Amino acid sequence: MGEAPPGEGRPPEVAPLFEQPGVLTAKGHYVLEPSLQFGYSSSNRVALVGYTIIPALLIGLVDIRELKRNTTTATLTGRYGIGPRTEVELKVPYVYRSDSTVSREILTGTGVDRAFDTSGKSLGDVELALRHQFRRGASSEAYYIGGLRLKTRSGKDPFDVVTDCVTRCVGPDATGTGLPLQLPTGSGFYALQPSLTWLYPSDPAILFGSVSYLHNFRRSNVMRQVLNGQSEPLGTVAPGGVFGFNFGVGLALNDKLAMSFGYDHSSIARTRQNGQPVPGSVRTQLGTLLMGMSYRLSERRTINVAVGAGLTRDTPDVQLSVRLPFTF
Repeated sequence: MGEAPPGEGRPPEVAPLFEQPGVLTAKGHYVLEPSLQFGYSSSNRVALVGYTIIPALLIGLVDIRELKRNTTTATLTGRYGIGPRTEVELKVPYVYRSDSTVSREILTGTGVDRAFDTSGKSLGDVELALRHQFRRGASSEAYYIGGLRLKTRSGKDPFDVVTDCVTRCVGPDATGTGLPLQLPTGSGFYALQPSLTWLYPSDPAILFGSVSYLHNFRRSNVMRQVLNGQSEPLGTVAPGGVFGFNFGVGLALNDKLAMSFGYDHSSIARTRQNGQPVPGSVRTQLGTLLMGMSYRLSERRTINVAVGAGLTRDTPDVQLSVRLPFTF
């Protein structure tokens, strides 16, 4: 986030762990922040198709699928202070993804593993944000910052990439793996996210946290692209909303080095298709334990490094991010 010019009523700086910065850009100044984030996740799924006659014997077929996913995101973020306690932000990401899947398909009756590799790289979803500090605060009082973020659909749409199905991906005529031949780099939906961040100085530590809700706008007349140039109609698709919260503590070790420790949690509601929950879609919980370090290189440059470890099954196993903000 860079070294902010001193000003009355400004929150103390902490090593950043989350997307929402704790210190806003001073009026008339701007911050240019290049960053690089890497995430790795793996999962194993076993689907049983049949029935059990005794606890140790299954009559039917078994589908075993193992997924390894790597995601690298290079982002250029710009923030500008439009008022004493207000800033605007523009974030432009570029995403590279690669997936490797090993599976034994249902209903094939074979014991041979099949490997499926795919990747995708393109511009991600561009984001616009507005943040405002509600009160000037004091050294012994909490600081509150409200935010509103708009996520666009500039990334490659997941419904525009070709899926490995001949005519359908669901139903009795479904054939193929059902996996995309090229990975999308965007969510395919516009989204709006209000948030509230708080910081409380408690010498020598700083307590901080935030709550947010991401609303995804539904899309109508959605078509999924399948093999042979055909399309599968999906109708109206409405992704579930995402309720999130995080909290942590920051410690200044000296005038240049600071460290932070925190926890981030997101609860994702079920996706609906034509007003009905998508089969197999359930509420998903994502929990991440984070640790970050911030080192001031100069009055205008800071390097921030954060690492996260997934605590729930659906969370990426590891996340690593490096930010290098410049203040002007």
